[in-house]
Amino acid sequence: MLPVAIVWGTRLAAFTSVLSTAAFAYLFLTPTHSLQVTESQNVVVLGVFLVTAVVVGELAARLRREARRSARLSEEQSALRRVATLVARAGPPSVVFEAVTREVGLLCEADLARMERYEEDGTVTGVAAWSRVPGQLAELAVGTRLHLDGLSIARGVQQTGGPVRVDSFGQDSGAIAEEARAVGIRASVGCPIVVGGRLWGVIAASRKREEPFPPDTEAQLGEFTELVATAVANAEAHAELMASRARIVATADETRRRIERDLHDGAQQHLVSLALRLQGAAASIPSQLDEIHQEITDVCAELDEVLNDLRELSRGIHPANLTEGGLGPALRNLTRRSPVPVQLQLGMEGRLPERVEVAAYYVVAEALTNVARHANASLVQVELDTDDGLVRLDIRDDGVGGADPSRGSGRIGLRDRVEATGGTLGVESHPGQGTSLLVELPID
Repeated sequence: MLPVAIVWGTRLAAFTSVLSTAAFAYLFLTPTHSLQVTESQNVVVLGVFLVTAVVVGELAARLRREARRSARLSEEQSALRRVATLVARAGPPSVVFEAVTREVGLLCEADLARMERYEEDGTVTGVAAWSRVPGQLAELAVGTRLHLDGLSIARGVQQTGGPVRVDSFGQDSGAIAEEARAVGIRASVGCPIVVGGRLWGVIAASRKREEPFPPDTEAQLGEFTELVATAVANAEAHAELMASRARIVATADETRRRIERDLHDGAQQHLVSLALRLQGAAASIPSQLDEIHQEITDVCAELDEVLNDLRELSRGIHPANLTEGGLGPALRNLTRRSPVPVQLQLGMEGRLPERVEVAAYYVVAEALTNVARHANASLVQVELDTDDGLVRLDIRDDGVGGADPSRGSGRIGLRDRVEATGGTLGVESHPGQGTSLLVELPID
């Protein structure tokens, strides 16, 4: 009874019990080879056996159901943990969307699953899809917009703000209903994804077979939509932070340019004018006034030094040749002034976006400054090229190494500037093996 009840359930176990009781009576009770039982004691024993078998079968069937429910709950918790780990790691939203869609499809025993995002123009865009048969993914219109006309999970969720079921798409019109029939979908269930109090999207599971989804499917989907909402909120917060950092960097660069222009057009020009006037005054002094002539000459020399210092300061604030000539000339001028010999290789043509040029320039400037101060190097190699929409900047020296990228305000400022442009900065610096700096900046 136990194996039958565990594998096939109570009904078949009860049937087996009756059949076993009849077979026992037919083969062993008198009169043999007959279903007639003459002794009342045997009738009682057979009845007890039959009832016991049915009760044990029911208990075994319940154990089977509980085991299946426990396994299903364990599978659901494991899926939630996998997705939660992705969200906690702040992975790209697209990766989270694909993982959630896959887990939902597997957990709901669906044939297809899809996540869609609502757009401002009243359409939805497929952002992720999963299929039990991988070859069918191309049919799920991921990345394209669909209008919410006719019957669809997305339209129902938008109208109700809650979970929606569609038992049949029948002959309903609309792009999504037509797509469902083309793919062979018979039934779907979906739940809203709410981010910050607004309806952001919907996730749906679909089946091609007639069997309906269990009643608790919406609750299962709801747990995953909460994780999706967290991932979207994190991504939006990160994007807002990046935009804020970019605005701060852009404002600082504009301030530097303004200061450079003010110094060049104001203080520098004023000092040059004063120097010329002093030189003219010195030339007009009679020869017998040598002391006064020498004093003015000395003042002119000091004024030239101040002017040179001001030019260096202005160049450090924001080099004019970067704005006027672009990154290539600015880097050549920068490496020529480096106290450590520099091999410069430029694999780029034309101008780059201003934010990219400024970021690359200050990365090289800070790196050369650090090499001169700390590396005790004899050579620096600077390579810059563009590929696949990225600017790659590789700076290596043959110095003592051992640099700590987490220390120093200059390195922290560089990392902030690079990340504000959407780029990445990596440092390798092993003792005795020099320091290598790799920066990637997106051009777009």
